[in-house]
Amino acid sequence: MTKEMLCNALNYVNALREKRGEMAATILSQPSLIPLLIEIMKDDKAPLSAKASWVLEFVAKDDIHHIFHNIQPFKDALPYLSLESSIRPASKICELLVSYHYGDGPKYKLTKTELNTIAEVAFDWLIGEHKVATKAYAMTTLFSLGKSIDWIHPELEQILKLNFEYGSAAYKARARMTLKAIEKLKKD
Repeated sequence: MTKEMLCNALNYVNALREKRGEMAATILSQPSLIPLLIEIMKDDKAPLSAKASWVLEFVAKDDIHHIFHNIQPFKDALPYLSLESSIRPASKICELLVSYHYGDGPKYKLTKTELNTIAEVAFDWLIGEHKVATKAYAMTTLFSLGKSIDWIHPELEQILKLNFEYGSAAYKARARMTLKAIEKLKKD
């Protein structure tokens, strides 16, 4: 399938989980399409970029290994995303990657450069004008990264405390949970 053919197929994807799942199944049956999907996401053109991001999130949730096998193009695409509807799924994928990186069981390891790139974009998403879901995924990602990158927790704590009073109820709830987890780690 060419990039043009994939773009045409993405035109039939909408916000319904069923449609996103169907397209993800197509991608999973042909993993060689993942770099093209990431390229479409990186193009940052509405609505295709968002649809590509939605589908990539479903692919990641189903089998994160496909993202690890395409980590370089995924990592390179992150700074180019500006559409909120593309960033939210990308932030979830980052959360999944970091969770898998630090989780139990067989794992793929992210390099220091990859971890730093994810940390940079997660901080950008946390302090930028983004919706609460993106910020919540960024908080979780940064909390996990801070367990092995010593400068992250102090920065994260400072940002959360600074922005706490201006956040929505959902933002405050996630920030409170993250701050408590950071405090707990300090005591241990």
